[in-house]
Amino acid sequence: MDAVPTIDLTPWFHGGEDDRRAVAARVDAALSAIGFLVVTGHGVPPGVRSAIRDAARRFFAQPEEVKRAYAVTVGERGWLPPGVEANAYAEGTETPPDLKETFAVGADRRIGDPLFDREWFLPNVWPSEVPELEGLLTDYLARMRALSDELLVLCAAALGLDPGHFTDYTGHPSYTLNINRYPPLSQLGEPEPGQFRIGPHTDFGTVTVLDRQDGVGGLQVYSEESGWVNAPYVEDSFTINVGDLLAVWSGNRWKSNRHRVLPPDPSAPDEELLSLIFFYECDPGARIQPLAPPIGRTALEPVRAHDFLLERLDAITVG
Repeated sequence: MDAVPTIDLTPWFHGGEDDRRAVAARVDAALSAIGFLVVTGHGVPPGVRSAIRDAARRFFAQPEEVKRAYAVTVGERGWLPPGVEANAYAEGTETPPDLKETFAVGADRRIGDPLFDREWFLPNVWPSEVPELEGLLTDYLARMRALSDELLVLCAAALGLDPGHFTDYTGHPSYTLNINRYPPLSQLGEPEPGQFRIGPHTDFGTVTVLDRQDGVGGLQVYSEESGWVNAPYVEDSFTINVGDLLAVWSGNRWKSNRHRVLPPDPSAPDEELLSLIFFYECDPGARIQPLAPPIGRTALEPVRAHDFLLERLDAITVG
């Protein structure tokens, strides 16, 4: 399989046991082969996402001196200016910074452990210039957490495991929502050699839930057979992929696959895209025991989520 399949979740949510098993089998096949799938029938109304985009555009349109008051770096909450992140560093490739700016929010309910609270449960920052963002994103975070937990239940079914095999470790999880703005070529000028909107990388957590717009400079996924292939765009869908932590948890049965977002293309010089990217993890203190063969493909040592994720986040920070 060198293409990203589209799977309708309606039978999972509303069908009988045979329907649910069929969906689970397709999910296992997709995650084993390419690590990505596109899902429809997920139950999140499109208006929720369009309202966030409208509000986010108003924030990104603010003068730089306004946005600078909310400036942070990778892993923090607020505005990540252009130039602070290069995702390809995570796989050891030195590239120019990614061609994007980001507004980031995430889990903010502290657990009382100074180590975990400092890294994973930071207060969210809400720009006073766009007050509606707080309500929109608080609602969206709740929707994405619920959908991600359901996807992990589906993943457990795909392996014939108890429904809570993964979600038993998401009682107080870390997660982040990045709203990425990819500016147009007409604003940026010619990219540097090897520069992408997001450089080649893998994600770090359990599942990523991506709401993307169709575009020329869009998402590509790496295929062992065909090289870089365009991820399909399906209206009112989410693109789902496995992160490094879930790949390890599965005993490398599932693939945390390389992907990238192409630089803006001269054929569409005014193309501006906004993506909503929800990165889901698990409880930071969770000790993850990888699945052994025959379910897993290789025997792996346990990892603590906090250590595993922090090492990867540090790798993509510029400076």
